[in-house]
Amino acid sequence: MSLGALGERLAARHLKRAGLRVLVHNYQSPAGQIDLIASDLETLVFVEVKTRTLDEESDGEMPVRGFQCEQIARAAKYFCMQPAARYRPCRFDVVTVALGPDGETKIEHVENAFQPKLR
Repeated sequence: MSLGALGERLAARHLKRAGLRVLVHNYQSPAGQIDLIASDLETLVFVEVKTRTLDEESDGEMPVRGFQCEQIARAAKYFCMQPAARYRPCRFDVVTVALGPDGETKIEHVENAFQPKLR
């Protein structure tokens, strides 16, 4: 299993434990991909997962910026065209997963991590 796939699996488990319902893993649209789509009561949550090893230096900045935020927003718009998703509030979260060589895992979940410009 790749580092990214393991990170997404751990992020999904973390979200479930936090009370969210994971709806879709690796959503693909013509506009791009979203790692996880979850539901927090009535709110749709579009989640970008960033996975790294604990020995990698973190610059402390938001791991999702600019173009990637807009690409996620465009993919979210496609998802929201489905009848069951229309008119639901949504937010964009980021989950960072840091994995240590001894199995240690550090997970950080940032709700409303970014607000893309939806056109």
